[in-house]
Amino acid sequence: MTLLKRFTAAALLLLLTTTAAFAASPINTLEKSGLFGGYEPTGIALHGYDTVAYFTESKPVEGSDQFTTQWQEATWKFASQEHLDLFTGNPEKYAPQYGGYCAYGVAQDSLVKIEVDNWSIVDGKLYLNYDDKLQGKWEQDIPKFISDADQKFEGLLSAE
Repeated sequence: MTLLKRFTAAALLLLLTTTAAFAASPINTLEKSGLFGGYEPTGIALHGYDTVAYFTESKPVEGSDQFTTQWQEATWKFASQEHLDLFTGNPEKYAPQYGGYCAYGVAQDSLVKIEVDNWSIVDGKLYLNYDDKLQGKWEQDIPKFISDADQKFEGLLSAE
């Protein structure tokens, strides 16, 4: 086997095994890394954005290192003590569905990172998506995608 083929095979194996290892985390903390353009877990939920702000301010707001808590093996950041208190009082109410993975992706059998600007609140629950294109697909049949994702999410976590 040539050196290039060995390197390519090793790189592909590394990419596949690291993606699988990270995908099983119950909370999405994936951030883009320099290594092969892949994603690595940072331990920080929602790229450091305040999950409560989606509900109280109807927009993504950056969290602060001053207001943090640990929940479900991830660090959650908040813009204020009030938001931190709301979250710690009822994290299930404010945490995004499917651990913050792309809701459309979960409905399609994939655990995918998100962008904080692609979101919706449906029946009091926060759903995030990968990008504008998938957000548009998500919006075409939200009830169906929620039903599909609800059935698949736990299996996706345990399959890894």
